[in-house]
Amino acid sequence: MRTVIIYESVTGCTHLVADELAAVAREHGDVEVVRVEDAGAGTAVDADLVLVGGPTHVHGLSTRASRRSGATAAGPEAVDGALGPDVPGAGLRDWFRLAGQADGTPAAAFDTRFDGPELVTGRASVGIGRRLRHHGFTEVAAPRSFLVTRENRLVSGERERARGWASSVFESLLADVG
Repeated sequence: MRTVIIYESVTGCTHLVADELAAVAREHGDVEVVRVEDAGAGTAVDADLVLVGGPTHVHGLSTRASRRSGATAAGPEAVDGALGPDVPGAGLRDWFRLAGQADGTPAAAFDTRFDGPELVTGRASVGIGRRLRHHGFTEVAAPRSFLVTRENRLVSGERERARGWASSVFESLLADVG
């Protein structure tokens, strides 16, 4: 099975989640983890599963302005783990403009967002999921959020939640195939 994980990250948190998802995906076959600015129109072609995620900015997907603002507000010392700032020139909105139509390729959306009520924080994963469906992907799991502190660190246990979610996505996908 070939899994492609396309992610957008500003402070490194979404990157960390993508890496956790990739660790589980490797148990099922080949994995390609791609920063959104490196993703092209054909990045997801021939994938058996596509996972797409990004940070939640102003209740939804980021914009160029919100990425710059988020990186400035976070500062380099706020980046989670050993990753440096990961501010792409292009975001998921840009990639979706390039992405062609999929032929029902299984996909799932994820995001990172501040720890708080969804009504207050919003969820980029909902918009990502909508765009995946619009482009002909078949969602195999409900969009999932992974929580981040105000200091731009993954909340304790979120890495494990990411692995658990990835495992459930594969279980669902493999059950549908079998």
